[in-house]
Amino acid sequence: MNKYTPVRNQGRSCNCWAYAMLSAIETEHLMRGDSVCLSVAYVMRSLLRDNYRNYYLTGGKTTFTTRGMGQTLINLIERHGAVPDYSYGYGENINYTVLCNRVRMLSEAAVRHRAGLKLYGKKVDDMIDRALGYPSEHVFMYGAEYTPGEFARSVCAPGEYEAITSFTHHKFYNRFVLETEDNWERNTFYNVPLDTMMSLIDNAVRKGHGVCWEGDISEPGFSFEKGIAKLDEDYGKNNIQEIRQKHFENYETTDDHCMAIVGIGRDRKGTRYYIMKNSWGTDNPYNGLMYVSENYVRMKTVAVYMPKEM
Repeated sequence: MNKYTPVRNQGRSCNCWAYAMLSAIETEHLMRGDSVCLSVAYVMRSLLRDNYRNYYLTGGKTTFTTRGMGQTLINLIERHGAVPDYSYGYGENINYTVLCNRVRMLSEAAVRHRAGLKLYGKKVDDMIDRALGYPSEHVFMYGAEYTPGEFARSVCAPGEYEAITSFTHHKFYNRFVLETEDNWERNTFYNVPLDTMMSLIDNAVRKGHGVCWEGDISEPGFSFEKGIAKLDEDYGKNNIQEIRQKHFENYETTDDHCMAIVGIGRDRKGTRYYIMKNSWGTDNPYNGLMYVSENYVRMKTVAVYMPKEM
């Protein structure tokens, strides 16, 4: 069991990717002996401002969304920086979906009036400031002063994390743009055989690294109320690589949710589970954690993110 920061609650928002990837980074630092809790609100501010700029400059032709993937989080903090949770944001219970819709309406008005970036950009910033708070240009921690960019590089160096997946419609040991709706940035993923991906996950968790998991939670055996995720069907010794590919191609496996892997355990019957930190609050038997069976992870993982140097 690795260390992890307190479980948070994303509410009705669609930003599990931000909570999970930040949690993986936080676990990485806790296991190193550091203590850091990062602001989701600052990341979402950066995303909404990017949405506005891209939407306006393309005349309304780009995606306007609060959805994303673990790599989206890494890209955002590389571009805009990061800050501690205590220094920005009014806390939880912020409906980012509603805020996104309000920013989109301003963006649509800016496109209609061809007003230029600056005029409506100020209105967008004011709206976000009222909802999330006013950002500081500096971060203070342990007696040191950082800009948000410097602070981000201190907690997640550029290129520190690798995005890994396992599908057979592309060659193994090559990178490709993963074809999921939330990969609107067209990020590339390193493709490896399923057994290799599972070994990389095990190795990372056992060495105390933070790992972000992304996958499908639409299966009947996924129950937050019980804190358990397992498959009803036993695939036995069948070719899981082939079956998971089929499920991906016929949309039975979709990119639904992200969580941070914080441990590995077994139940009394010897069934192996990955212990994951969710972002739906603490109202389940394991105070917000999920026990996800090994077979579930094998079948329903879309991607994982972990440090390259393990």
